[in-house]
Amino acid sequence: MSELIVENQGAVRLLRLNRPEKHNALNTALTTGLLEALQQSDRDASVRAVVLTGNGKSFCAGADTSEFSGLTMEQPQAVLSRADLTTDLHLVFSRMAKPVVAAVHGNALGGGAGLALACDLAVMADDVRFGYPELRHGIVAAVVMANLVRQVGRKHAFELVAMAEPIDGARALELGIANRTLPAGQVLDAAMSMATRLAGWEPAAMGLTKRAFHRAADLGLAEALGVGRDANVIMRGFRQGAAR
Repeated sequence: MSELIVENQGAVRLLRLNRPEKHNALNTALTTGLLEALQQSDRDASVRAVVLTGNGKSFCAGADTSEFSGLTMEQPQAVLSRADLTTDLHLVFSRMAKPVVAAVHGNALGGGAGLALACDLAVMADDVRFGYPELRHGIVAAVVMANLVRQVGRKHAFELVAMAEPIDGARALELGIANRTLPAGQVLDAAMSMATRLAGWEPAAMGLTKRAFHRAADLGLAEALGVGRDANVIMRGFRQGAAR
């Protein structure tokens, strides 16, 4: 059984995490497969948007802790390689030109919450369990913190990682973590509908919109305005080319 199912529905590529018996926990194989699938989707000209979801009862319950026993500082290269893999996965979303929509239901915990947050848009079930329970297990919500603090601000981000209590869809919507909340059975269809709309835009314009957005989000005002200026100049080329 493939741990990641890849389907094309028109110009939208649907990626399904497929370890339902483990609540789609991210082992090395699934993490590697997802990273490669996202990179390949970005290279594929026939794909204009991506939807990420999980099969079974959960979106993703985070890292597969059963692998942790083999990752000790007695094997430093293995530890570093896994940390690099996790970092690369959470970074790839913002580096892709194609927009990615998360369809989130059931559990989205730890690294799974981080995956949902890394996507450009997120549709969540109203009864979702979204959170960072790492401290309950004596570990740290490490890599996932970077996106979290950027998107929800310091106080709310620290509450999520320090209190280790999951939130539901309504609270996720309040915090700006979710774009839409719906009954669980409607989440995937809504995410596909959003992705289909995104896929309908001119690809170069959509890609530039996303690149400029992520650059501007991490810059001061003057530098961010410079990014917008550059995008404005490039955009003139789109319009001129379309008129020919």
